[in-house]
Amino acid sequence: MSRIGNNPVVIPQGVTVDIKDGIVTVKGKLGELSQSFDSVDIKVEEGNVLVTRSSDTKDQKAKHGLYRSLMVNMIKGVSEGWTKNLELVGVGYRASNQGQKLDLALGFSHNIVLEVAPEVVVETVSEKGKNPIIKLTSFDKQLVGQVAGKIRDFRRPEPYKGKGIKFVGEVLRRKAGKSA
Repeated sequence: MSRIGNNPVVIPQGVTVDIKDGIVTVKGKLGELSQSFDSVDIKVEEGNVLVTRSSDTKDQKAKHGLYRSLMVNMIKGVSEGWTKNLELVGVGYRASNQGQKLDLALGFSHNIVLEVAPEVVVETVSEKGKNPIIKLTSFDKQLVGQVAGKIRDFRRPEPYKGKGIKFVGEVLRRKAGKSA
């Protein structure tokens, strides 16, 4: 029995949930998200979304909690939004943006210019004496995570000095250097 899947999802003010032909559409002040669902039944009752399964097959048990979590992420995204912060650690590492173009100087011979999806808002913060920070904000949690992962892959943090692009608050496993 899925403990997560049995909990109802509360729909906040200003958010509408429509279910038609196995596709759930959630609309809010920040945007609109759609997701196709199979193997489970989704109903809207009294300001709550209920995810139920008709039988205890392995497939339905596996997707019960998953689809409920996806509903929570969609509803929170269109009402509040999702944010990921990346920190550039290293001498000479810089980040700047012009609209949706992110310009990264990461110690390579040329700067990396990344065109970010229009649904994601990019902001860069550079203060003297602190590491540059890239803020990614959107109503789609999956898209924010994908863009953040793509940026992080340009220069992953290394375990000796910690140089690279890391998430703010991420704890890196550090290694000792060679001993004399």
